[in-house]
Amino acid sequence: MKLCFSTLGCPDWSWKRIVEAAPRMGYDGLEIRGIQDVMYLPKAEPFLPDNIACTKADLAKRGLSIACLGASSFFHGPNVDENIAEAKDYVDLAALLRVRYVRVFGDRIPDVAHKRQTLEQIAAALRELAEYAAPQGVRILIETHGDFARSEDLLEVLERVDNPYVGVLWDVHHPYRFYGEAVADTFATLGKYVVHVHIKDSVTTDDSFQYCLPGEGDVPLGEIIDLLRSVSYQGWLSFEWEKRWHPELAEPEVALPAFARVVRDLLNS
Repeated sequence: MKLCFSTLGCPDWSWKRIVEAAPRMGYDGLEIRGIQDVMYLPKAEPFLPDNIACTKADLAKRGLSIACLGASSFFHGPNVDENIAEAKDYVDLAALLRVRYVRVFGDRIPDVAHKRQTLEQIAAALRELAEYAAPQGVRILIETHGDFARSEDLLEVLERVDNPYVGVLWDVHHPYRFYGEAVADTFATLGKYVVHVHIKDSVTTDDSFQYCLPGEGDVPLGEIIDLLRSVSYQGWLSFEWEKRWHPELAEPEVALPAFARVVRDLLNS
């Protein structure tokens, strides 16, 4: 298994600082979700047409890969066509960068009375994206996020799509924390679709939860790694430290090395 981190964890860092720090802190790659104030990645400076060749060469020199591009696209609402178009832009960029995965969201079931229609709308969007992405060698990943952190609902979408170019990004935190799913149950439901994994940890509070450094919470990280080992998973373990959304979290200089230490110890145990 290889380690990467999401750029959500270092929202103030320049691209230069990101690529210099990653190998020094023990990472094999990066998951890109915004660079400084640019969230729409096709407009980020390292990925502009004139800069892509240089960016790829620099990453290769440093022994780094881009594991996944994180789009903000979601398909449950009335503006689904706009979100599909954005996701296709990300597929095009991924193909240029030779990145295998583009992450998207479901993301909500706004009205349970129309749940079936929502599931089919999301599935239809994913089918369209898969057909667009497949010739470019890119897979679309839907994350266990929002209402689709409930694994049974996500499974129904995947079965409706029925396309090998659509897989799952297993954010281990969300089904466990928001739906009370045991990680073994989530993996039993979705495991055959999982090709990328977000790792984070948290503790419960009186009325919610609080993110914490890996190993300091009660998300069963060791069990998760054992489950992945059981199917000979050889993909990425991505640290999603959501500092962009939660600025009160520890600084990336603290959090990013902590994840690499804790998870490499688990992998070596």
